[in-house]
Amino acid sequence: MASPGLTRGSAAGHDDWWAGLNGYKKELKMALVDSHAHLDFEDFAGDRRHAVLARSRAAGVTHCVLIGLWRKEAGLASCRATVEMAASDPSYFSATVGVHPHEAALAPTADLDGLAALAADPRVRAVGECGLDYHYDHAPRETQRTVFARQLDLAVAVDKPIVVHTREADADTSALLAAQSRARGVIHCFTGDSTAVRAYLDRGLFISLSGVVTFKNAEALRAAAKLVPLDRLLVETDCPFLAPVPHRGKSNEPALVVHTLFAVAELKGVAQELLAQKTAENAREIFGLPESSVADGPVPTCPFCAAA
Repeated sequence: MASPGLTRGSAAGHDDWWAGLNGYKKELKMALVDSHAHLDFEDFAGDRRHAVLARSRAAGVTHCVLIGLWRKEAGLASCRATVEMAASDPSYFSATVGVHPHEAALAPTADLDGLAALAADPRVRAVGECGLDYHYDHAPRETQRTVFARQLDLAVAVDKPIVVHTREADADTSALLAAQSRARGVIHCFTGDSTAVRAYLDRGLFISLSGVVTFKNAEALRAAAKLVPLDRLLVETDCPFLAPVPHRGKSNEPALVVHTLFAVAELKGVAQELLAQKTAENAREIFGLPESSVADGPVPTCPFCAAA
C-alpha cells in the first residue's frame, strides 16, 4: 500500500518522455499479472468491483495478487475477507496477509499471534505487506522494526515469501532482511535508487515496479529499474493508489498495469510480450501462482485509452 502522500497525484498531462506510450496497442498475446492490488478497499465496493474486474480481464490481466491487511476497524477479519475473496476464484486471485507498518503500533499481540495461524493457511501465498515507513512514521520506528522482524520470522516459519513495504528506510529494511537471511520475497512498489536496488538484488529479492516509474520526477527510480534483471522483476498497480501516466491522479485499478508494463519495456529496451511473460513467470515463481496465471490472455489494452 502506498503512503498517503503518494495516493493521489495531481492530474498530469502526457510528458514528452512518455509520449510514445499512447501508441502501444499491438497484435500480440501475453500473460500479465498485477502482483499487488487492494481490491478489498472501499474504492472497489459493490458494483464497482465487478466493473473493475471486467475491465481487468478485458485489459489482458491474467491474475491479481490481493493484499490482505490487518485494519484497526476490523482486525484480522479484513485479512480473512481478502483470503475468502481470493478463494472465490483461485484461478484469477491469490491472497497475502500481513500488518502494514502504519498499523504496527495498533495491532495487539493476540492479533499478531492470530496472523501466524492465518499465514499457515494453504490459500495464503505470502506474508505482508509489512515493513518500514519512515516518511510518515505513523508508528514508532522501533515498533515498526519489531513487527516487521516478527513477520519476517513468520514468513520463514511457514515457508512463504514476504511482501515488503519500505519508504525512506532502506538501510534498516536491508539490515532486518540480513538478520533473517532465510527470508525470500519481493520489495513491493520499489521507489528507491540504484544503491538500494543493488542491495535488495544481492539478497535475492524480487523488485516490483508500480505506476511511480512513469512519473515525470522519477528519474532515479528509472535508473534503478534498468539494473533489475528480467528474471527478478514484477509489475503491480498498488491500486487504488498510484495510477500511472496518463491516468495519474485518478483511482488506480488492475487494468492500468498495462501502462506500467509497457513503460518498463520501453525503459529496458525489451519487447513488451517478453517483459509481460517474464514478469508473469516471476510472479508465479515467487508466489506459487497457478498455471493459469501465465496462460495467454487477450491482447492487452487500456480500456480507458481505447474508449477515448
